[in-house]
Amino acid sequence: MKKTLLFIILLAMPLLASAQIRFGYFSFDAMLKEMPEYVKAQADVDNLRRKYDSEMRRAEMEFNSKYEEFLEVQSTLVPTILRKRQTELQDLMEKNVEFRKDAERLLKQAETDALSPVRRRLAAAVAAVGKDQGYAFILNTDNDACPYINPEMGEDATELIKAQLTK
Repeated sequence: MKKTLLFIILLAMPLLASAQIRFGYFSFDAMLKEMPEYVKAQADVDNLRRKYDSEMRRAEMEFNSKYEEFLEVQSTLVPTILRKRQTELQDLMEKNVEFRKDAERLLKQAETDALSPVRRRLAAAVAAVGKDQGYAFILNTDNDACPYINPEMGEDATELIKAQLTK
């Protein structure tokens, strides 16, 4: 009985191996960048970036102005006033550097927050297409993750995902 069962399993293995798995593939980044929500989110982040850049330029101009003023009068200052002004300039420079770091961190966080719902929507559309089409999986072809895909075994799911996003 065991030998018969083993024999049947061995005979069935080539049949199982020849069963083709259906899968899809698409570029997540390219699809994401085509979404209207992505364009709006990027515009919002770019607007915020311009505001931070403007403030950084203003702070830099303020520092440069105070530094030039300091250079002009430093030879006439008494040592205690000279040290006080040097300390003020150092503090201003440190605050500007700290602001720049905070701005970069806040911009990254704002971009993540703005794109998170867009990414979730795209992921949901991919899942829906995968389920509707009976795919075993859908590959993301970004960054040469899949340098070769046999078109006889998989299909480009880009148009199906676009259609799902417009529903």
